[in-house]
Amino acid sequence: MAENAPGIEAWKEHTSAFDRVRSVAEAVTQPRSASSIADEALVAENTARSHLERLVEMNVLLKTDREGTALYTPDPLYVRIRTLRDLLEEYDHDGLIGLKADLQKRIETWREEYHVDAPETLRERAAGAEQVEQTSEIRTIASEWELTRYRLTIVEDAIENYGTYSRDDRATA
Repeated sequence: MAENAPGIEAWKEHTSAFDRVRSVAEAVTQPRSASSIADEALVAENTARSHLERLVEMNVLLKTDREGTALYTPDPLYVRIRTLRDLLEEYDHDGLIGLKADLQKRIETWREEYHVDAPETLRERAAGAEQVEQTSEIRTIASEWELTRYRLTIVEDAIENYGTYSRDDRATA
């Protein structure tokens, strides 16, 4: 990240080093080294490593070792629980049921449009596509389907356990 890019100085001025490291580390899709995260968070590598270790202790990140290098990635359990909490803050019980129906409808539409039952089958179709645009479109839909299916499991968890998880008296479960 270029340090003179618009907004960088404001980000550094108004965000602590810990929050910048956390922000970058929580957004990675592949395990990354402390050095890589430090570069993007605009902190020294030792600072990043210290904050990353704290995030591992807090169960926000997972730490793995690849050829002697520590790599960090978001803990999937933490991500799931955070998403669940966000859903419960945004929707009441009826709203969650409506969201479930919307997600189910989206999946059903893909099933009907592509005549497949799962995104994995759609990915196989992408491998056989002859045009780059078609391959890209099918891969994108398969990824959206996988994400929608995952989100649906979280919504179903929120609905099933609404009375237990909810922080207020809206619980009708």
